[in-house]
Amino acid sequence: MSVKRRIVRAGGWGIVKRLIKPIPIIGSIFALGLAGYEIKKKGLLPGAVHVGLDVTPVVGTAKNVVEIFTGDWIPDKEDRKKKEIPPYQPPTVEADPPDPVDF
Repeated sequence: MSVKRRIVRAGGWGIVKRLIKPIPIIGSIFALGLAGYEIKKKGLLPGAVHVGLDVTPVVGTAKNVVEIFTGDWIPDKEDRKKKEIPPYQPPTVEADPPDPVDF
């Protein structure tokens, strides 16, 4: 296995993407090149918003610098599916009501 494959498998590609995106002009070009991948990974609307923010020079730079430390602001499709709220379960009613109190 080549060194390049080892670096990519170890997450080197993710690190490279996070380091290149904050550079203003190069990061915008890089974000446009990855637009299809991001939209497929995040969904149409969230992916388009993500790419739009990345392409905007100052906003994209600030967003990507913050994301280096905090992680993605816009979650991937798989991450959103994991955080689904379970279906509503109505409260159960006791079968025997308590005995009335005699006065």
